[in-house]
Amino acid sequence: MIAIVDYGVGNLFSLCCSLSYIGYEAVITGDEALIERSDKILLPGVGAFADAAEKLRASGLGDVVKHAAEHGKPLLGVCLGMQLLFDKSFEFGEHSGLGLLRGSVASMVPSVPPEFKVPHIGWNVLTFVNNGNNEASPLFRYISEGDYVYFVHSFHAVECEESLIATTEYGADLTAAVARDNVYGVQFHPEKSGNVGLNILKAFAED
Repeated sequence: MIAIVDYGVGNLFSLCCSLSYIGYEAVITGDEALIERSDKILLPGVGAFADAAEKLRASGLGDVVKHAAEHGKPLLGVCLGMQLLFDKSFEFGEHSGLGLLRGSVASMVPSVPPEFKVPHIGWNVLTFVNNGNNEASPLFRYISEGDYVYFVHSFHAVECEESLIATTEYGADLTAAVARDNVYGVQFHPEKSGNVGLNILKAFAED
């Protein structure tokens, strides 16, 4: 069973429906015991980093998710949920994340040319980063480099080379996906990315 963490932020229903569609049991929950009993955890998120981080802390679910991941339970962060996996964000101030991955989150504005609109909204291709080996991440076992996925974001992960597994080009190479051991994150929305997104969720669900 996959626990989709309900802390008041995120497109929970679409993710749950996507997982159910490909044949995996998923439950939307804010119950600590249920999250601890789950086989895997999915951390969604939309909106502002500071608000989401505060809701995670106030609910106590941030500690639950971090403890589970540190003890080997597979965790996938989606969009803002991916950004929360890092040490900190500089979105309207400086705010602490879960610290499960090294790196930080910063505005795209200094990185992309001025003619590129921010937020970045739309379909872009994935370029795999193999981190010194000849194989793509297991998260991509059912997709191909160059496949399109759907993005909606104004901030991106930086200084995260050790966990980087995919980039996308939007006037600059932006972090699209990260992974370290049992912790995964995607900046795009797999639940809005058609069959490519479903195949990424399938790879995580069965990993």
